[in-house]
Amino acid sequence: MISRHWRGITKRERADDYIAHLKSDTFPKLASIEGFVRASILRRQVPSGTEFRIVTVWSSLQAIRAFAGADAEMAVVPSVAQSMMVEFDRRAVHYEIAHTFEASNP
Repeated sequence: MISRHWRGITKRERADDYIAHLKSDTFPKLASIEGFVRASILRRQVPSGTEFRIVTVWSSLQAIRAFAGADAEMAVVPSVAQSMMVEFDRRAVHYEIAHTFEASNP
């Protein structure tokens, strides 16, 4: 399993719009890709706006390439999302999930 991390900062007044975009557009598209497992939206306030970290989990790098293209680390930020941003990462970071701990599954 691979965890993909990407960070962007929205204009403060566009933070809720960005979440709505992820939920109505991006996440349904991800759900249609074989090998996509789940996504999380993390947020916090920073001086320049609202920072988001989007964490997705995939079965493999091959599945990520079905989303991001041949360069799996390339960020996928459509123009509608870019218009909400103050700044954003141009590249995503991937981690192999070595272990997951859950209260019901130590």
